[in-house]
Amino acid sequence: MIPLRTGAVALVAAATLAPMMSVPHGRGAGARGPEDMAARQVRRMSLEELVGQLFVVPVYGPAADAPDKRNEEAYGVSTPAEVVRRFHPGGIVYFRWTDSLRDPRQIAGLSNGLQRAALGSGARVPLLVATDQEYGAVTRIGPPATQFPGAMALGASRRPDLAREAAAIGGTELRAMGVNWDFAPDADVNANPGNPVIGVRSFSSDPRLAAAMTAAQVEGYQRGAGIAAAVKHFPGHGDTAVDSHTGVPVVGHEAKEWSELDAPPFAAAVEAGVDAVMTGHLVVPALDPSRTPATLSRPLLTGVLRGRLGFTGVVVTDSLRMAGVREGYGDDRIPVLALRAGVDVLLMPADLAAAQRALLAAVHSGELDRAVLERAAERVLRLKARRGVIEEPLVDEARVGQTVGTEAHLARAASIADRTTTVVRNPDGLLPLRDRPASLLVVGTGGGAGAADGAGAVGTAPGTGAEELAAEARARGVDARVLGVGAAPSREAVEGAVRAAGDVDAVVVLTCKAYRKENAAQVELVRRVAGAARKLVVAAADVPYDLGAVAEEAGTGRAALLATYSTSGVAMGALARVVFGEVRPVGRLPVSGVAGFKLGTGVSW
Repeated sequence: MIPLRTGAVALVAAATLAPMMSVPHGRGAGARGPEDMAARQVRRMSLEELVGQLFVVPVYGPAADAPDKRNEEAYGVSTPAEVVRRFHPGGIVYFRWTDSLRDPRQIAGLSNGLQRAALGSGARVPLLVATDQEYGAVTRIGPPATQFPGAMALGASRRPDLAREAAAIGGTELRAMGVNWDFAPDADVNANPGNPVIGVRSFSSDPRLAAAMTAAQVEGYQRGAGIAAAVKHFPGHGDTAVDSHTGVPVVGHEAKEWSELDAPPFAAAVEAGVDAVMTGHLVVPALDPSRTPATLSRPLLTGVLRGRLGFTGVVVTDSLRMAGVREGYGDDRIPVLALRAGVDVLLMPADLAAAQRALLAAVHSGELDRAVLERAAERVLRLKARRGVIEEPLVDEARVGQTVGTEAHLARAASIADRTTTVVRNPDGLLPLRDRPASLLVVGTGGGAGAADGAGAVGTAPGTGAEELAAEARARGVDARVLGVGAAPSREAVEGAVRAAGDVDAVVVLTCKAYRKENAAQVELVRRVAGAARKLVVAAADVPYDLGAVAEEAGTGRAALLATYSTSGVAMGALARVVFGEVRPVGRLPVSGVAGFKLGTGVSW
């Protein structure tokens, strides 16, 4: 186990039992140099400009001056630049579904165009440009940008130094594209194997390991790359059975359990000086008996996060388009209640114009004091100054390729991935396949879109990993065939896989959430293929809970069982190097709840 730092332990121990305390934010706490200008700047802003700084919104189109009818529908103007000039937002968030993320050079051009629009209008304050680049299951920017293992894979490495390096390299690439704020890392402790939305986005079910990896990534993004990080989803989305995109999750932990299980990664992030904390739309009755979602809960945000954990940085909401915050609250009330609770930045309101009008009306009526808005905007401006956004808002578009997806970065990503592949069973030394099979069948399951984030997918639309693994095998001279059977393979698909398995020297089955009831046909697939294959490797290419579900069906002496935690190319490359004996597996299970295998299980050779 990796211990929490002493300071984090003290904060967590006090999280629910001690009186309010004031603990410095860390390296971002003081106002120096450009940060001294933040307070003066907000006092000079008009109320409309001040309100604008508190919003981060998506815009549609690949270039700042590119017309897109979706901007007209959402904002009443045609181009992304016009959205910035009209509404003066403090930041923009990029997604693929907004057509913001085509390629690195385009991203850099869009970032520069939006910054110029901000600098030429309103308060003339440059933008925070954000995205969710967690890697693994939630990857907004794909190749040619360097791809790293996701959180749970990094947790399997047990190496905070590698997590720090991945964040530093990934953050450096984001910065080169003009992205200065990453909504990462995910600090949730995935204590519930049935969690519908976190899963491999979490480092571990062990709060100490999750805390160490979270702090390391915060340091990598902020110190290593110079961009802002935002840990999420406070107060902890790891032990939930409901996805906050579609409902209101209730965390049933008592106060002591929350302090021991959910709080450590957030406390460690605060100690590491994290710039921002993202709220989850979660109800925690033990911490707020009113059952108000955390995003709107003053006891949770001002009481626990700011008071007890001592966080003084930026509090940003999760998307305000999600059901977890909208059930029971009108879109015109959510921004006001969030600011009253202690929020600084409102992410993706359902109607930006209405949300801004609601804040203006609340100030005019006296429900909100202008000072509340000024404090929030000052935190936002200090973050911008601290990360160099105010001094250097533009990036060199011509030099993006010299930073993004370089050979050196790709090599380090592959090396890090090699530390994550986890073998939990290897009967009779089946692996590695040093005598390479002449023929190989790769059976892929899963695929399709990720969970909805209120206006798109949480992650990329994942493939099965089968094509990537087959390509790796072919590069080694193996005749590799791919068979995709879907997440819930039909009887015909299973029969086809069994027939194909009997015609090759070895079979690799990549499972994806086979442990879930709706995907039980994957377990039957493994059972039937195990009876036909000469050599069988089963790899959980998503959550490792699949390994417990298929262990018996795969036959105790017939199949090697592994976890890759991802279907990405970098994960499949690492899997191929393990399977073919080019690297030794050193990953260990970072979660409990895998039937038959304990936390920390890992087999090597």
